[in-house]
Amino acid sequence: MPEPAHHVHPQSAATRWIMRHQPREHSLFSSIYGLVLASALAAALDETGEKANPGPDTLWVLLTALASAAAHGYAHLIAQRASADTVATASRLRLVLAEWPLVAAVLPTVGMLLPAVAGWWAEAAAVNAALLFNTVALFGWGVWAARTARRGWLSSCCAGGLDMLIGLAIIVANALIK
Repeated sequence: MPEPAHHVHPQSAATRWIMRHQPREHSLFSSIYGLVLASALAAALDETGEKANPGPDTLWVLLTALASAAAHGYAHLIAQRASADTVATASRLRLVLAEWPLVAAVLPTVGMLLPAVAGWWAEAAAVNAALLFNTVALFGWGVWAARTARRGWLSSCCAGGLDMLIGLAIIVANALIK
């Protein structure tokens, strides 16, 4: 009688999808950083007693995200150049361009501010919606990062909760300052 083969459990479709679509560590970092940046910028926009100016405010959020991404990428380039003592190459340019997740993470905030530009809702409502969205997104990114690291669901939700605390801290600071 042949020896029984070890039964290998096939991976579920969800597990295979997660494995194929794992975010790189840098993308996770840039996305979370972008969400925190977007929240801080949005919170700074809504000043009590000040006339709302959503058009320039929205543009400043986007330009600040682009400048932050460029500065962060350039800092990587300078650090790599200093350690390798070589000239900039196309691969180094990719270091700067690899900061796109930071800008992408700010786009939902910009998208929520655009209806205020059109006059469809008040800038304060847009800022509140953006802060809430970014806080929930921080939770989601934290869970995804932990699940990617093969943590269990409870541990992943705790990690997401800790990330979400950053967004909640910005909301509380925004409420206390204004």
